[in-house]
Amino acid sequence: MNTHVEDLKDYPQEELATQPIGAWTGQAYRRVVGALRAQLAVENLTQPHWWTLNHAAGAPGTWTRTTLTDRLTPYDDQNTDFDEVYDDLITRGWLTEDTTGAMTLTEDGEAARLRARDRNLTVHRQTHEGITPADFVTTINVLRRIVANHGGNGNLPEQPGK
Repeated sequence: MNTHVEDLKDYPQEELATQPIGAWTGQAYRRVVGALRAQLAVENLTQPHWWTLNHAAGAPGTWTRTTLTDRLTPYDDQNTDFDEVYDDLITRGWLTEDTTGAMTLTEDGEAARLRARDRNLTVHRQTHEGITPADFVTTINVLRRIVANHGGNGNLPEQPGK
């Protein structure tokens, strides 16, 4: 049974405080990532394709197969063969590699990245519906703390060149 946003009930804080965080974060993950993957599939892309396009655009000529694979592997839950992703993007004419192995987007690759970004923004807007920016920030900070409490890195991913 799906509950529409307008059907969400209010519950006492005491009841909400006893909810299993793993169940709710898992369901949220599956819903959001499922929506993102569905949008990317329209462009015949996977999340690793998107990640590659985004990273190559954010730091042109900085990433090699090895450094980008090392960066992306912790986020991958599908045992992706990243070399296949890079090869696919090169075959499409969206990514190039120079003699040092540094990868750069082509104009077509940037156009594809912008299309994928627009699709992701649709999911982003849906995710944020009815949530104030302050509540969203609080949620992110709570999740960061939970990650850190369980031995993970609760810091935001570092951006190359910053």
